[in-house]
Amino acid sequence: MSEGPAGAGAPGEGPLVGDDGRARCPWGDAPEVYRRYHDEEWGRPVTGEAALFERLSLEAFQSGLSWLTILRKRPAFRAAFAGFEPDAVAAFGPADRQRLLADAGIVRNRAKVDAVLANARAVVALRERGGLEALLATAAEAPGARAAPRTTAEVPASTPASAALARRLKAAGVVFVGPTTAYATMQATGLVDDHLAGCWARGGPAGAGAAALAVSG
Repeated sequence: MSEGPAGAGAPGEGPLVGDDGRARCPWGDAPEVYRRYHDEEWGRPVTGEAALFERLSLEAFQSGLSWLTILRKRPAFRAAFAGFEPDAVAAFGPADRQRLLADAGIVRNRAKVDAVLANARAVVALRERGGLEALLATAAEAPGARAAPRTTAEVPASTPASAALARRLKAAGVVFVGPTTAYATMQATGLVDDHLAGCWARGGPAGAGAAALAVSG
């Protein structure tokens, strides 16, 4: 089971009321970087090729690590990977690869770096078949399709839909993605809403539209 972003919080907990009086998924109360991510991004719709490629890439980098580590390194990731613009990353050559592997600001894992470079090329190629956004949208869950999880123990780590999405991504040339990474990407891009019952952010609170526009850039 999943308790939110990988490595965040403890399983089996219900919503936690923060010092601002808002009930949140327990992992989303603190530290502040988690609170901002929980309130402004996680479970919100994300649009735009670069924004979606970033989320897919960061979920791959997170594998085996704390999501807090990834969030804290996010500005460095964006700088290192040209804002996750697929055309720019797809054009990276050997010198760029060595630069990335020497960059202490990001996760210097050879397999993960190579996967993001390969995936940029796959995303560019996907445009001929509708694009990354259209492919990810095939996994969107209809509102109300599942009961809202009451505790973090009820949030799945993967689903049949994420397994199917992982297969479609792999068929399109995307690597380093399995059902768990695919599901985390679905959560991060608003294809599913796993905010707990009672969490103020569940179901798209007022202002969610503006938040979606903010994260799409």
